[in-house]
Amino acid sequence: IQNVALVDFITRAFSDVLSGGSGTDWTAAAAGGGWSGSKGGDLKIDTPGQYVLPRSSVVATKEFVEARMTLALPARGRSIEGYRAAEIVGEGLKQAVHSALRYEALDKAALKAHIEAVVDQDALRKQLDAKGLCAFVGNGSVLPRKSGVDDRPMTKADEPNLVLFASPATMEVSIDLPHAGTVRGMGIKKGISLIIGGGFHGKSTLLQALQVGVYDKVKGDGRELVSCDPAAVKIRAEDGRYIQRTDVSPFINNLPFGQDTTCFSTGDASGSTSQAANIVEAMEAGATTFLVDEDTCATNFMIRDARMQALVAPEKEPITAFIQKVGPLFSQKGVSTVMVIGGTGDFFELADTVIMMEKYAAVDMTEEARKIAASMPSGLPAAARSADFGNIRARKIKHDGLASTGKVSSKSMRCILYGDTEIELTFVEQLVEVTQARAIADILQMLGDRGSFADGKTTMADILTKLDKLLLDMPPAEGIGLDSVSRFKNPAGYYALPRRFEIA
Repeated sequence: IQNVALVDFITRAFSDVLSGGSGTDWTAAAAGGGWSGSKGGDLKIDTPGQYVLPRSSVVATKEFVEARMTLALPARGRSIEGYRAAEIVGEGLKQAVHSALRYEALDKAALKAHIEAVVDQDALRKQLDAKGLCAFVGNGSVLPRKSGVDDRPMTKADEPNLVLFASPATMEVSIDLPHAGTVRGMGIKKGISLIIGGGFHGKSTLLQALQVGVYDKVKGDGRELVSCDPAAVKIRAEDGRYIQRTDVSPFINNLPFGQDTTCFSTGDASGSTSQAANIVEAMEAGATTFLVDEDTCATNFMIRDARMQALVAPEKEPITAFIQKVGPLFSQKGVSTVMVIGGTGDFFELADTVIMMEKYAAVDMTEEARKIAASMPSGLPAAARSADFGNIRARKIKHDGLASTGKVSSKSMRCILYGDTEIELTFVEQLVEVTQARAIADILQMLGDRGSFADGKTTMADILTKLDKLLLDMPPAEGIGLDSVSRFKNPAGYYALPRRFEIA
């Protein structure tokens, strides 16, 4: 983890120097005037955001430091501008190397603080399971962001009423970290946890902080002490998504005309069917915590109240609501659920923990919710609370089904152009950098090659485990983990590690 932090810090320092941190912006391409005008000339390296991820942009070993960047050669028409290219390489690149790749030139205190912050975050996440927690939110954390398009922390200058997070006393736990010492904050226990409260009071803000709690952040982000089960997956509905041979039978059964739901396929899934598929696929990949926000869920998938059950008999409804499965999901499969709920209290009688957000302050309302559930029964049959979750059929992947029909590219975090197919990533909410999407695109191509892990005999779970071995267990200092998915079999500086859940 220290190497990951070091590589991240050097990448940021190198990017800063190239973009004008030393006086000249070497990332600015010449606009040129028409065909004969000067074009190109930009020198770039992967520019990280708020997250510290394993990257291929820099390789650091005991013997050397290697930075990988791109240079768009300056040109006029079909002719390379040699003198300008020499200036960029001889001045810009040389200046960047001296300013960012030499230890003597780096801010040593900032480097030490960066590495220690990342080591502490990694240590915090690794302690959650032993403490029976699926998440932790440190006191003093800054959860709100500047805006929906700016992931930096909100400040008092942005919002005078900014509230720093403080744990309810009944939920406060302490955790010892290697460098920060003992930290205190709210521990969310494994099981079924609800986040309730009025609109605009911070429910979704808390959940959004948890969903990126699977990643380490830069020091000063405000969410360094927000940590989540590393196998946590955000679940939502995705109207219109493609589903291929997925066993959705734990949630969908008795379809008209006897359609098989243990091997279900559709090119245009409904909200409820897509959410069922997302849950099953996440479990297939090994998820152990689900993060759910009712705002992005299919209502008919989440709950069916007593009145609707009285009017539409259960045997006439193909959908088994999530409220009937969330209990056995934990008791039988060991999968916790943290759920934002604002429109129904029927989940109260199932909840192990209830957190109310009031003006961005967290309040433990577990006992109050239980009293309300006892005095106002929801009508959920007792049998439904202890129902069998069901089994999930493991899928086996064939390489030819992943073979690309043309050019593959990923220029944004939200879409991969995969030959004639457009893979929409907008609802894959735990992707945080475009370099992760680029890695996924090339991983899919690698799996589509003849002789890959996708041999038609290996299950999806086993394929993902082999990918983890390939991408993670290789010595990171040699940089061969992420490099192994490059189509050109050369060092590639434009990857950041995606999780197995986003690949799946």
